[in-house]
Amino acid sequence: TLVLVDGRRVNQADLSGADWIQIPLDRVKRIEIIRGGRGSVLYGDNAAGGVINIITRSGNKFRTGGELAYGSYDTFRGNGFVGGTSGDLSYYLSGSYSSTDGYRENSNSESKDFGTKLDYYIGDSLRLGLSSGYHKDNTGLPGALRESDLDSGVSRRDSLNPKDFADTEDYYVTFTPQVYFLDESYFKVETSYRKRSFLSFASFADGNFTGDTEIDTIAISPQLLLKGKIGGIPNTLTAGFDYQKAKEDILNDSLFFGTRTLGNFRLEKENYGYYIHDRATVTDGLEVSGGYRFDSADFSFSPSTPDSTTLDQNLFTLGINYRYQKDSHVYASYSRSFRYPVLDELFSFFTNTLDTGLVQQTSNDYEIGLRHRFNDAVSASINVFRIDTDDEIFFNPMTYANENLDGTTRRQGLEVSFETKALDWLSLGGSYTYTDATIRGGQFEGNDIPGVPRHKATLNTLLTFKGGISMRLSGVYTGERAFISDFNNEFDRQKGHIIFNAKVMYRWKKMTAFVDVLNITNKEYSEYGVISGFPAEKAFYPSPKRNFLVGVRVEL
Repeated sequence: TLVLVDGRRVNQADLSGADWIQIPLDRVKRIEIIRGGRGSVLYGDNAAGGVINIITRSGNKFRTGGELAYGSYDTFRGNGFVGGTSGDLSYYLSGSYSSTDGYRENSNSESKDFGTKLDYYIGDSLRLGLSSGYHKDNTGLPGALRESDLDSGVSRRDSLNPKDFADTEDYYVTFTPQVYFLDESYFKVETSYRKRSFLSFASFADGNFTGDTEIDTIAISPQLLLKGKIGGIPNTLTAGFDYQKAKEDILNDSLFFGTRTLGNFRLEKENYGYYIHDRATVTDGLEVSGGYRFDSADFSFSPSTPDSTTLDQNLFTLGINYRYQKDSHVYASYSRSFRYPVLDELFSFFTNTLDTGLVQQTSNDYEIGLRHRFNDAVSASINVFRIDTDDEIFFNPMTYANENLDGTTRRQGLEVSFETKALDWLSLGGSYTYTDATIRGGQFEGNDIPGVPRHKATLNTLLTFKGGISMRLSGVYTGERAFISDFNNEFDRQKGHIIFNAKVMYRWKKMTAFVDVLNITNKEYSEYGVISGFPAEKAFYPSPKRNFLVGVRVEL
């Protein structure tokens, strides 16, 4: 899944992916989601599993506020913001700090964030946007607990890796001039620079590993959006070009079986893509869309033999949407999506060589669905999907290497959801997803894809009382699934679980006080389970039992 903040990629070119701790929740205005692979034409790499675009607040009328909260495991959270306008300048600044001892030994963390967003308007036709962000965190890594450890009396809250840690420092700056014309059309050029430093330490039975990594990323993305009529048909045409270059410098220090090894490497990825996408309203209520993208990436490594490889991909998307009444429509779509191997997957730190046999994974995504509003109080949706993926990239725990599966993986199923305001003081919502995820062909033919539950469901309830008091109750059911890395399906399946959470709020004028209660029933469960070690066995990352957070938020 590709994560964007105001259109800027959060995913890195290495295995770190999207660092969710860096997402500025206090600055979020809204979240836009593109399901499946439909976003691949517009966004390229990493969009195969969908796109999450987080839109942050901009300055409008003057606003300021903050939040303080304290909870279980000595958790503290604080943030503040100020935003507004001054003449033609719009500004929004925010900062936050959080710390916790964590549920488990060595799961403590501390993070600091600061962000700015400035927009300067020159008349009605030009906007100059400048945004920046700084993030720093220090996090303990408690690691997994094997089944044999738990059976021998090790507590769920213990860690067998009490010295493992990861420290991150990350900052970025983005400049975006945007020209508006023809009412709703525009041309913009987004340029950005990002630098991320990552220091980690991991211990093993026979030694330890220290990694010191720096990634510098520059990107430029010109985009043209034309909105108007062609032959009398309302039309939105989007065309653009994306260029990104990432350089990763890695210094490794490992000590195994009494032998120390130092490694110093540079990994580079140079990626470009061009695309065009069109959406047309053919008749009142009938909309069709389609797009094409070509994407190419050059990977280079030093010192390594061989030292480079090039991958490229052609992408397509087609869609149709028919609105048969207000807020109700049926739709169908096809998309071809992909994901390149990240730098850490292509390079083997054990052999210090480039794996030129590893290629990008590609998917064909199909979906058809219906969203229907029964009245002002009740709406529901149903979606049927199929995703066929070739050359899916996975980590083989037996070879300690990243490989392409030699069979096609298929994820197909059904999603249903509903929302209703049953009474003035009661709102309900829920969803259910059935997923049949199997491997078709190759050495694992017929097996379930690890880590994918067949059944998943949610239920949300909002109760609103007099006097500014409200309560939100939620439940999440995650069904049993094969352990991560268990491609042979040799082990028992990881058990399913139901987790209930609650939030009580009291609003008075500009202040909101709240109490969060997570895992109300004090359930012992592990969100993640994996097969690891020699000999291979089940291992768990225990999740917190019942915990609390109490806080107050003020906005002026």
